Amino acid sequence: MTAKSLRSPKRRSRWIVLPFKIILGFVVLSLMMVVVYRFVPPPVTLTMLLDPNGITKDWMPLDEMDPDMARAAIAAEDGKFCSHHGFDVDAITKAALNNASGGRIRGGSTISQQTAKNVFLWQGGGFVRKGLEAWFTVLIEAVWGKHRIMEVYLNVAETGIGTYGAQAGAIRYFNHGAAQLTRAEAARIAAVLPLPKKRAAVAPSGFTRRYGNTIAARIGVVQRDGLDSCLR
Repeated sequence: MTAKSLRSPKRRSRWIVLPFKIILGFVVLSLMMVVVYRFVPPPVTLTMLLDPNGITKDWMPLDEMDPDMARAAIAAEDGKFCSHHGFDVDAITKAALNNASGGRIRGGSTISQQTAKNVFLWQGGGFVRKGLEAWFTVLIEAVWGKHRIMEVYLNVAETGIGTYGAQAGAIRYFNHGAAQLTRAEAARIAAVLPLPKKRAAVAPSGFTRRYGNTIAARIGVVQRDGLDSCLR
């Protein structure tokens, strides 16, 4: 038996063990990041780092924001935020059927999924990113809870060109902080969230104005029906 034949089983075992080490390392690192961000504000995200317009942000605890800001986010983005465990199966199914039929492309992402993507990953699609998004969504739902998820979401979501978070967005558009938002102002910021580089919360027109008015009306429904109960 040659020295080469003796070494080959060891080489094969290395190639078998290596993927498991990589996966284990990723799991441990991701868990550590999620636990740290449960208590510490994420200092920066990949989206912010890649933004050619710079970064304007100002962290504000959720309890200091006007409650209508979170209600507006729920009304606009995720009506079942307090009742699902990270994924809205009905919304995902409807979005998939609509997209498959050639309709206007729709997303079925919850606020939890968007938060996982915004904090830990990159923008855009692809199966790899979607898979990682699902993993981080499960983690933050288990470790952070709804209050922290909403808090982080409203502080890292892009609210304008080079502007991140409700506090920075409120100052940009209305010259005061997110603690003093009116219902209409909160609704306008929420209306901007899907396309922050193409929509403006000040003097909106067309679809953005109509959408903002719709969100403002839904805020009352969110409050009346307790759809924000997990945040109180």
